[in-house]
Amino acid sequence: MSAKFSRPSLFYILILCWFFPAAAALAKQPIPTPPKLTASGYLLIDFDSGKILANKNEEQRLEPASLTKIMTAYAVFRELKEGNIRLDEEVLISEKAWRTGGSKMFIEVGKRVSLKDLIMGMIIQSGNDACVSLAEHIAGSESTFAEVMNNHAQRLGMLDSHFVNSTGLPDDDHYTTPEDIAKVAIATIREFPEYYEWYGEKSFLFNKIKQHNRNKLLWRDKSVDGMKTGYTKAAGYCLVASAKREDMRLVSVVMGTNSIKIRASESQSLLNYGFRFYETHKLYGTGDVLNRIRIWKGDRESLPLGLGSDLKVTIPRKQYKNLNARMEVNPKIMAPIRKGAELGRVSITLDDEEVANVPLIALDEIPEGSLWQQAKDSALLWLE
Repeated sequence: MSAKFSRPSLFYILILCWFFPAAAALAKQPIPTPPKLTASGYLLIDFDSGKILANKNEEQRLEPASLTKIMTAYAVFRELKEGNIRLDEEVLISEKAWRTGGSKMFIEVGKRVSLKDLIMGMIIQSGNDACVSLAEHIAGSESTFAEVMNNHAQRLGMLDSHFVNSTGLPDDDHYTTPEDIAKVAIATIREFPEYYEWYGEKSFLFNKIKQHNRNKLLWRDKSVDGMKTGYTKAAGYCLVASAKREDMRLVSVVMGTNSIKIRASESQSLLNYGFRFYETHKLYGTGDVLNRIRIWKGDRESLPLGLGSDLKVTIPRKQYKNLNARMEVNPKIMAPIRKGAELGRVSITLDDEEVANVPLIALDEIPEGSLWQQAKDSALLWLE
């Protein structure tokens, strides 16, 4: 069976199991050990399922260098979404922004530059001057903008990250982890696909100066469509990369390598490993009816149950037919029931190992029934 789970029969039951009778289950093949990298910390994660496929020191606090700009850009994109700024508005360049050290897009103090050009200069050219200009324009100062970044980090669950600037220039109180930076990378791709495309641009021309994207994988692997490089002496050479092959997207993070060449090759090794040995399947979609259950004392007796979001799992290749699913539903559910209420769980296992466990929710609202309906159901329940 290659596309989805077969639909279960609509029985009013408490526990439901369904399997894959269409073909014999395949013997489980061992997955090779992930490649051993020299990076101080790294992570390979599936975009849709959140399954971690390879990792080392993924929760260790490390200096992010210009990987910081993924969060800087995310904060800017949120401001755009909320209508607080526009891509075509012009930003006055301060002396502080102009004097910022490190990589530059070569803006000039006192000039006005469009917000879109600054974003492109930040993403493609890794311009620190662009970052500071954006931060000052949005929040009044870079330090205040860093508070905005930290607020977004907390909301995204980046609990081991703290930002004090928009650029990633070294500071003892400025850090993140491979796992945390993957969270904001995934959030960017999911929430802002129209802006994420800019991470795949290979060059940007500004002020008659053309600079190339430092992400070498954009030239080496056509499936790679973003994300961001970083380097300081303290942080080493870092790279977040995302690639999509067919319907599967992976995100890799490598931090603390010793050269441009190594950060690219180790990122490529992670991506190749993930795509070679794993596959991601959508088992059910948002709102799909998985079962209908008996409801007591409501204005109707049948309630459809399903999922609040797509259920996707990442598993070893050619093991789809070995998946089993188990649904557990709360017994004797009484009205009223609000739409979206959690009434059970769906557990997905592969060879007795659980690979997903998600809430089973009410897809409709059921108010209390009439006094007659409630009395009738009370009698039926008493007779059970």
